[in-house]
Parts: sequence; C-alpha cells; structure tokens
Amino acid sequence: MEMTVTTPAILFPAISLLMLAYTNRFLALANLIRSLHAHHEQRKHEHGYQGQLANLRKRLRLIRRMQTYGGLSFFLCVVSMLSLFFNNEQAGRWVFACSLVCLMVSLAMSVVEIRISLDALEIELADLD
Repeated sequence: MEMTVTTPAILFPAISLLMLAYTNRFLALANLIRSLHAHHEQRKHEHGYQGQLANLRKRLRLIRRMQTYGGLSFFLCVVSMLSLFFNNEQAGRWVFACSLVCLMVSLAMSVVEIRISLDALEIELADLD
C-alpha cells in the first residue's frame, strides 16, 4: 500500500479539535481551582474538601499528559508528512505509526480523566446528601 502526504494530513482536523477540547477542559478546571482558592479558608475543614483537592491534582496531571501526547502526535504527523514529501516512505510510515500511538495514549488518558471528573461530581453529590 502506497502512503502519500495526504494520509497523515487527514489527522490534522481531528488533532486540532482534540487539542481544543483538551484546552477547554483545562480552562474549566482552572476556573474551578480559582474558585476553590477564593473560598479556601472557609472550606478547608469541610468534609470532602481534601478529596476534591486530590481529585483536581490528578486531573491536572492527566490533562498535562493528554496535551503533551496530543501535541506530540501532531508534531509527529507533520514529521511524517515531511518524510513522505521527501520521498522517504518507510520513515514516513513509522513516524505516522508513532503519531497514531501517541494519539491513542492521549485518548486513553482522556477517558481516564473523564472518569476522574465523574468521581469529583460524586464527591459533590455526597456533600448534598
């Protein structure tokens, strides 16, 4: 099967949208942290507050890794296109495969982060009981 420059180019819109979604998740999390920080003195002794903080730290680490692997996937996709452009199909294939692996890792981390954010909502619901 012949691989052309357009093959990795197909991922550009998907990766761009994925990075935008990750950035939106990060911004929402940053706003939540800022809100918690503003009420820190009042809430630090409340039940579940420490659990929320631990949950937020986990989510921040995951989002950082998700963005790193997503960006790396994007970068490798461009390198793959350059390799194919310079008629090095074998290198282009391998780099594109690495790009896809990075994208899969990023997506897997995204699923984990979603599950952790659901746990955070469970903590909030437990406070309402």
